[in-house]
Amino acid sequence: MTTFENKVVLVAGGASGIGGAATKAFAAAGAKVAFTYMTSEEEAKAIETDCRSLGQTARAFRADLSSGNEVEAVLRDVEATFGPVDVLFANAGGLLKRSRCVDATLDLWQQAFAINTFSTFLVTQAVLRSMEPRKTGSIVLMSSLAAFDGGGHGASHYAASKGAVASFTRALAKEVGPLGIRVNAVAPGLIGTRFHDTFNTPEGRAAAVERTPLRREGVPKDVADLVLYLASEQAAFITGEVVQINGGVGF
Repeated sequence: MTTFENKVVLVAGGASGIGGAATKAFAAAGAKVAFTYMTSEEEAKAIETDCRSLGQTARAFRADLSSGNEVEAVLRDVEATFGPVDVLFANAGGLLKRSRCVDATLDLWQQAFAINTFSTFLVTQAVLRSMEPRKTGSIVLMSSLAAFDGGGHGASHYAASKGAVASFTRALAKEVGPLGIRVNAVAPGLIGTRFHDTFNTPEGRAAAVERTPLRREGVPKDVADLVLYLASEQAAFITGEVVQINGGVGF
């Protein structure tokens, strides 16, 4: 069984969906888990309560991770509460809205990169400041199937921002690997979360399932289990990988 006893884990964007499942899974594996949220306050409080009732440790911190000042502030709060971060899962992000490229605004592209790419860079940079002197740590970033297949209709801004995360993963793994820090990413396909409740249709989801060899949508736990594996010592010789998890789509 994967264990994170005596480890401090930060889940950026950890109050709902895949992030929420990862927060609970890390806590169940013995970690002290700090997780951030932006708008999901009720879900964040529920996760804290659930973990506390099971004798696990998880604490929510509100932060806009596209703001460098807020990222630095929340890292100070996390370290004051739990100590230096050993594991980061940078999950924050979203689609915002669908828009054909010809209709998209520069502001939409800037927002997409702010919440998906720049937030990933900022929180990773902040965590690395304490990981590098200790020469240890594991980082898992959130990319997407869209980084590989271009995404669905009207999602070029999202696909590009997630493609940047995939490239960042590989570049950073080479940069910090000699310091004993591993960097990987997960790239989910259709996972049954609020993301697809908002930006997909029942017909679109059914068609995606029909194209999927395993003939089902993924669930948040599927991705959370992969995140925990990549973050753990069981994956000690894995770095620079962007692991697709989509039920077999595209092979």
